[in-house]
Amino acid sequence: MSRPLVIYGAGGFGREVLQVVRDINDARPRTWDPIGFAVDQAFASTSLVQGLPVVGSVDWLAQHPEVEVVIAIGSPAARRHIVRRVVQEAGNRFATLLHPHAWLGQDVRVGEGSVICAGALVTTDISIGSHVHVNIGATIGHDAVLKDFVTLNPSVNVSGNVQLAEGVEVGTGSVLLPKVSVGEWAIVGAGAVVTKEVPADATVVGAPAKVIKTRSHGWQGQ
Repeated sequence: MSRPLVIYGAGGFGREVLQVVRDINDARPRTWDPIGFAVDQAFASTSLVQGLPVVGSVDWLAQHPEVEVVIAIGSPAARRHIVRRVVQEAGNRFATLLHPHAWLGQDVRVGEGSVICAGALVTTDISIGSHVHVNIGATIGHDAVLKDFVTLNPSVNVSGNVQLAEGVEVGTGSVLLPKVSVGEWAIVGAGAVVTKEVPADATVVGAPAKVIKTRSHGWQGQ
């Protein structure tokens, strides 16, 4: 019996997540029953997205406890905010999606609500937290740790023994060399090459990556 699923977020990544769901169903029929998208009222610009209805927001989820949800919002800070609202108002019932064309080796742990997209390569002895997004073509080397709400954008290369703290966002095509660590809520710009530790709340760009901005602690909000 398929499990009813709502995708929270109807933008570009929300539509990509729908494709992940459809591909999972092609590989393992009747895994999921995607019944629609949830969005905050301010973002409800249409009533249909790829043939599926926009059903409402967190209040709708609260009225439908049988439905699981995955948060398809690219921003780690916004994703955490929505997760907390869903848990508080509608309970904890998050779906974890692993694309059938992603490769995960042995001893890879993936937390609830995370999405691993097509073409991702995740080797061995890796810990991936909750509500993490690993986009298309990203690679993660041995013994890496990705904490909750991390986002790897397309074609990111995470080397072995890399540590990514909560809320880190890594831009498209970036490379993180072995054993580097990136602090909480830091941002790695697209195409950067990270060769040394990145402080919490910093934004780094370039090759080698250098800090161009540091936000105040707690900038991501609650």
